[in-house]
Amino acid sequence: MRITKRIQSVDFLRGLTIMLMILVNTPGDWSYVYTPLLHAEWNGLTLADFVFPFFLFIVGISISFVYKHKKADRAIYKKILIRSLKLIALGLFINVFLPYFPFIETESIRLPGVLQRIGIIFCVASILYLNCNRKQLVFIAVTILVGYWIWLAYIPLPDGTSPTLERGPNNWANYLDYVLLKGYIWKPDYDPEGILSTLPAIVTTITGIFVGEVLVSTAKRKLGLLTVMGGGFMIIGYLWSIFFPINKVLWSSSFVLVTSGYATMFLVLFHYFMDHKKHDFGSLVKYVGANAISIYFSSMILAKSFYLIKIDSQTSVHQFLFETFFVYPSIDKPLSSFFYALVVVGFYTLLAYFLYKKKIFIKV
Repeated sequence: MRITKRIQSVDFLRGLTIMLMILVNTPGDWSYVYTPLLHAEWNGLTLADFVFPFFLFIVGISISFVYKHKKADRAIYKKILIRSLKLIALGLFINVFLPYFPFIETESIRLPGVLQRIGIIFCVASILYLNCNRKQLVFIAVTILVGYWIWLAYIPLPDGTSPTLERGPNNWANYLDYVLLKGYIWKPDYDPEGILSTLPAIVTTITGIFVGEVLVSTAKRKLGLLTVMGGGFMIIGYLWSIFFPINKVLWSSSFVLVTSGYATMFLVLFHYFMDHKKHDFGSLVKYVGANAISIYFSSMILAKSFYLIKIDSQTSVHQFLFETFFVYPSIDKPLSSFFYALVVVGFYTLLAYFLYKKKIFIKV
């Protein structure tokens, strides 16, 4: 079976996720951001925390579409590896890029990142999908989630110290990032896209693979099956969170299941109206999804440039634009900050519209 007709709900969810990602990443002022648009400081779940797992979930769906009937041979592995390396390279470029001479950051370079994690997980999940059947994938997913919980919660650190799930040097994820990537991570003691937390993030993509398999199957009650899957993920995740709290930084096992459950439920909703009932809406959102990586990459580069380029000794381009066009005495600062982010999202939506109409699809 070859997928000849795009599943509109998947394109819509992908585009919506990228738009939310830009909204979260580009407030007018980081000191004035509505709480749902900030990541949970440690344990907990906010709107912002759904963005990255949703995207990895969609990566899994795409893997199931593209590689469903592909043969695991050298040519396929080469394509997977090249794409993964491109994603990693783009992520590293965002981290080292400077909008002025010498154009490359040479002092403090962050090695992990969003695109780096996507590249690594895409490679691992694709290879697993090509070589494992459904039962084997379930076994791998369960083993990773349970093993990760046991590792973080019960295995003593090298010095014999009891591990903790709180932020600090006695947390295994923080410990490994600090030891192996010291000086090259986002915070002095941890990175939200660190080494150990990449393991459960792979399972987020595997859950997307399972959902993608259902979407392209000939099963009669797809929506019912997907609803059961999504509800099952959420119930198990919330129950597990009693012992292993929902935590994006750690990408806890409960976080994996709860966010995958929500992603599945949203997909069910969109799939019912867009693919089952054939309601055509959200074209602009789907245009963003058609060039998801390029839109995200562009937004990160431009945002970084606006922060680093100075109009004078103290005012950046970003600060100038925000304070000149969005800050008014009659408007609360958080609302002004939110409006700025909305305008940025609107700009990239128009860019996506232009690319789509010109039939320009930048594939990585």
